Amino acid sequence: MDIIQVTVAREGEIRIEQQEKPVPGEHEVLVKTEYSAISNGTETMVLNNRATVTRLGYNSVARIVAKGAGVEHLTIGQRVACYGEGAHADYRLVSKMLAVPVPDHVDSEEAAFAGLGAIAIHALRQAKLQFGETVVIIGLGILGQMIAQIAHAAAYEVIGYDLLTERCDLLRAACPGITVCPDATQVSEALERLSAAGLKGADSVLLCGGGKGDGLLDQAIGWLRDRGNVVIVGVPDTVFTRNALFHKEAEIRICRAGGPGRYDKRYERGGYDYPEGYVRWTEGRNVAEFVRLLANKRISLKPLVRHRFAFGQIAQAYRLCKEEPERTLGIVLHY
Repeated sequence: MDIIQVTVAREGEIRIEQQEKPVPGEHEVLVKTEYSAISNGTETMVLNNRATVTRLGYNSVARIVAKGAGVEHLTIGQRVACYGEGAHADYRLVSKMLAVPVPDHVDSEEAAFAGLGAIAIHALRQAKLQFGETVVIIGLGILGQMIAQIAHAAAYEVIGYDLLTERCDLLRAACPGITVCPDATQVSEALERLSAAGLKGADSVLLCGGGKGDGLLDQAIGWLRDRGNVVIVGVPDTVFTRNALFHKEAEIRICRAGGPGRYDKRYERGGYDYPEGYVRWTEGRNVAEFVRLLANKRISLKPLVRHRFAFGQIAQAYRLCKEEPERTLGIVLHY
């Protein structure tokens, strides 16, 4: 019997457990992981919920070692960027919808952030921005950094905001000429300068961080133009002043993971794709778009990878996330 190693959160603790190597279903591939990336916020939140038992991780790059009969567009030995539950494992099953071929010249560490890349892209789609419009990104952790780079590549007017100067400096280096602010006053001033050019406020504000009682939602609404929108990407306090929202007839939108198809078993496991004419950007197509951005060097994640661990050191990696969250951006595990 072939044995694989998987990472499980059990009673708030990290455990590497052994399981029997699975056989891919009709619309699945079995992959051998090369790198996986930790999603700091989401996975730390899962760990803090001691009542759950779940496999951890959803970002990886891997090689296909077996595939089901219904998988026609992927080949054995192909390197793929993978999105989906249980990424921190030496072998795992992946839906054919969520495994995207990676060109040879694309760096494996960068491709390992496939799930977060799809989420970043879907967040911008939820903002419903058009060419030339302005977006404010609050919170420049790993996800906020990725969203800002993608928004900059799409030629939106981007304003990044984070209280940590190191994160601000990282974004400035990645996107020269971008407006990056370490305090809220500077964001307001940047929007005032845009107002002089006839643009009154941000078209969208993306909340990529936050906590209880932070007041970020009211602040975000205050920065919007008339009928703008706020997209909740992180986990901020969702209490807001009703009159502020009413006055601008603003909209609050949610980013649900990587896009249409997420949590739909028929799509993720059953192999039923959504027609492009009705659902243009599924989560799988968002992963493919993330790989395209890497391949064309429109974004660069290498400067964001601050920590590297062997798979067997995964408990040490999570300890860093919990004890020093301000230090952690990109964390990759190698196998």
